[in-house]
Amino acid sequence: MPAFNGFPAGKTPYIPLPEPFFTELLPQIADVGELKITLHLFARLYRKHGTPRCVSDRELLADPALRRALRRQGDPRPFEERLRAALELALARGTLLRVRVRVDDEIVAWYFFNTARSRKAVARLLRGDESPEILLDLEGLADVNAEGHTLAVEVERLTIYALYEQNIGLLPPLLAEELREAEERYPREWIEEAFRLAVQQNKRRWSYIRAILKRWQTEGKGESSYG
Repeated sequence: MPAFNGFPAGKTPYIPLPEPFFTELLPQIADVGELKITLHLFARLYRKHGTPRCVSDRELLADPALRRALRRQGDPRPFEERLRAALELALARGTLLRVRVRVDDEIVAWYFFNTARSRKAVARLLRGDESPEILLDLEGLADVNAEGHTLAVEVERLTIYALYEQNIGLLPPLLAEELREAEERYPREWIEEAFRLAVQQNKRRWSYIRAILKRWQTEGKGESSYG
């Protein structure tokens, strides 16, 4: 590993970080990829111009500095997979917001920090009050601003992993396979409602949610109740 030569003398640009990053987020983040993508986005979006502040997955995939940052010795996964995993963790934690837009035949995702201003911007885009063309204008790639694109905002539903992270906590690796099997076995609407019931009853445990799903499958959802 090459040694760091130290910070240069003279005036050096600084990237501001909000205090809640240190007091709330940092103690929760255990994955180094999630930490790196979070810090990278602070720097990237600070240098961005225009409103809202966001960055596309195309920009992130084309960023050589990020590619180097997410490289880990002993991790055989390609950069694209490591980037996707880090972003999903930050999304599940609530650090980031995402808007996915179909640009012709391609799905492009734009990422925002979860701030009050960004929440309003994302809500406008999802309601159709704001055209997704604004995202193309903000992206900054030379070939995306040409006229004639067919654009449509894609309504995105949380994965079962994101539901777990948002409603229960950090996902244990040993539980990931069981969640994947549950996602394949039960209807999407059942899974979302079971998580809602667990939160309402203050029983934020996968065992409780799993019991709800199994009971609905055995007895029929309309005849089963929890509370």
